[in-house]
Amino acid sequence: MTGDRLIHGVRIGGRLCYPGNMAGIRPACLSDASAIADIQVKTWRDTYAGLIPDRALLGLSRTSHIENWRRILRDARADSITRVAEGPDFCVVGFANAGRARPTNLPYDGEVYTLYVLPDHQGAGHGRRLLVALFSALRAAGCKSALVWVLAGNPARFFYEVMGGTLIATREEPFHGVILSECAYGWPDLRRHIEIRTQASDSSG
Repeated sequence: MTGDRLIHGVRIGGRLCYPGNMAGIRPACLSDASAIADIQVKTWRDTYAGLIPDRALLGLSRTSHIENWRRILRDARADSITRVAEGPDFCVVGFANAGRARPTNLPYDGEVYTLYVLPDHQGAGHGRRLLVALFSALRAAGCKSALVWVLAGNPARFFYEVMGGTLIATREEPFHGVILSECAYGWPDLRRHIEIRTQASDSSG
């Protein structure tokens, strides 16, 4: 499968509607910058409290994040991928961003840079669908593999294990005067992983 897969959406009045709490995944547009920034600030403060210095969390600026995402979405390259999860009320409840892997000595050509879902909407499958959508888009952009870096103390790392990621590396990075431990999870064969996830989704109805 290549490209994005919209999950069981029904188009009504120009919008895609989703039954129950089903997530609809779509490419992000410039008007999503504010919602993406809000999600990033909120999830950082919720997820990273106690993991990174308080001054870093207190210093988060919604305004600067909005401007940064406007720039990313406006100037997006062909291999810059941003997807949002939209709930049944059309509100954006999560987002994810990926592209070519940043330079490392690891043999992976794609990278998931960010994936965040609002705390109140976690556990509903939004993160899983976002990740699969990114993998499909990375494949369409010519990437055969992908990795993601996550803080070692972040419980979200286990989400990537559940999603078939293999622990492939660790590193320590300076951040606001402290050293943070990070783990990398990798998917060496995106095509095969997408096939497995698609079959699992189809078999579950």
